[in-house]
This record gives sequence, C-alpha cells and structure tokens, in this order.
Amino acid sequence: MRVNPQREAEDVALVRALIAGERRAPRVLWRRFAPLVFRILRRTLGPGHDVEDLVQDIFLCVFEKVPTLREPAALRKFIISITAITARSEIRRRWVRRWIRLASKEDASQEGVFDVDMESREALRRFYGVLDRLNADHRTLFVLRFVEALTLRDVAAACGLSLATTKRRLARARSRVLLLVERDPVLCAYVTRDAFSLKTGPDLDRPAGLVEVVVGALHATP
Repeated sequence: MRVNPQREAEDVALVRALIAGERRAPRVLWRRFAPLVFRILRRTLGPGHDVEDLVQDIFLCVFEKVPTLREPAALRKFIISITAITARSEIRRRWVRRWIRLASKEDASQEGVFDVDMESREALRRFYGVLDRLNADHRTLFVLRFVEALTLRDVAAACGLSLATTKRRLARARSRVLLLVERDPVLCAYVTRDAFSLKTGPDLDRPAGLVEVVVGALHATP
C-alpha cells in the first residue's frame, strides 16, 4: 500500500471529526471506506455470502475504537485490520456451522448469479473450494496479499503479526494453495510455480492468471 500524503491528511481530519462528534463524519467514513470493506469481505469469504451485517459490525467497531487510534493517518490500515479480524472470525463460525450440519440448505439457497462466462464461474467455485481447505488465519493472509495485493508489511499490520511470522505463514498458505491448484484439472491451467510470489516489487502487486479470473468474477458479483 503506497503512501498517499493527501489521503493521509484527509484521514487525519476525518479521525478528528469523528472524535469531535461532527454529524457528517460517520457518513464521510462510510462513503470513503465501505467499498474497501465490502471488497475484502467478499474476496475473503467468497461468493454466495451476505456480508451486509458484517460490514455494519465492522463500522460499529470502528466508531467505538477510533478514539483509541494513536496514529490518525493510519485510519485505512486500522479499518483493514478490523475487517481482517472479522473475516477470520466469520470463517471459523462457518466451519462450526458446517460441522454441525446446520448451514447446508442455507448455503445452497444463497448461490450467487454472476455475469461472467461459465469457465470463470467454474474457476471461481473451485478456487474457493481450495481456500476452504486453509485455516482461517492462512486464508485471510492469502487473500490480503494475493487478491487484495497489500504489501507484506501491510498484511502483517492488518493481522497483528510480525513480518517474519507473516512471511512464514504466507509461505505455508502459498504452498498449500499451489499443491491443491495443481491437482485440480480446471485450476491447474491458470498458474505456474511462480504464481503467488512472496517477493516484493511493483510487478507482484498485480494479480495474474488464476487470481485475475477470480477477481474478475468477484467484480461481477451483485
């Protein structure tokens, strides 16, 4: 995530307005950051999941905790961190529901309809099948790095981890995803062993191949 002085100055002003209780501040916060929060949740949880309630929970948490924010310029990272924590908790709750067999009919009835080609739909479905086999922490890290294209430092900050721990967990998640993708007859056509690189650099902040298809399909989500 590149530093944008103008955006940081706007975030500082917004934090001060929220703490001061200015009436328009919550609306400004919502307009500025709701698209980001929706996008991260949809990309982390996958299609077919209603995230409206989660988004509201996240913004309620932001409103409550913003007075504790030590660096107002870090408002964006602060919101991403709360979103990541919420996404991990929701993934764990979904696993519990799956184990007790309460969500199967609900999941089937919530299948989304995407205005994308059949091949991309199938790749999307299979890709989230792969992500379902990661634990909540690894899945969140993977999506923030390789789908949201955050820098390693920003991923670490969002998840409350050291940079070294983030790299180790991402390496494990990447290896697991590549192994499962290479075994899938549809997904294997989209990636090479160089996919999902952990190295830094401008060229690696853009998704390619499989992730490009997934992101495109998610953009078509209603």
